[in-house]
Amino acid sequence: MSADEQIVKAAIKGDDTAFLRLIQTYKIDLYKTALSFLRNEEEALEAIQEVTYRAYKSMSSVRDIAYFKTWLIRIMINYCNDQVKKNKRVILGDDAFIHQGKTESHTEMELKDAMLDLDERSREVLTLKYFNDMKIKDIAQTMKCPEGTVKTWLNKALKALREKLEDKGGDLHV
Repeated sequence: MSADEQIVKAAIKGDDTAFLRLIQTYKIDLYKTALSFLRNEEEALEAIQEVTYRAYKSMSSVRDIAYFKTWLIRIMINYCNDQVKKNKRVILGDDAFIHQGKTESHTEMELKDAMLDLDERSREVLTLKYFNDMKIKDIAQTMKCPEGTVKTWLNKALKALREKLEDKGGDLHV
């Protein structure tokens, strides 16, 4: 059993220090996921707080300790999808594109705008692959489907994204 798996096991048994250590380990992945869906730094930070709370309350439902990260990311994706639906997202002002001390380029903004127009599953698979740098195997585990299905969804999502960008007159090549 790896050190990370031992920490997950301790957290499941109620060790608060172990749980906080896990959250600390995965907070960057959680932040990237939240920011790619919510496109607002404040909302992304709030999402991390909410997901941390939800994960803490449901630690006993972790089935496979080797996939704790995918379980946690799935909670974040579900939360973000709920928030997007709830708020009926519109294109945000320039301040929404400032994160980690820099402003996104026009190209990055076009890409994220086009992603908002995609269906939920396409946004999820693209976010996991390109914003979280997850492997197909891990995406399959997170999305609870076969790896071949993830590859198909990824290809369809990229095709749809290309079409959205062309429709908007974007010169971005994906």
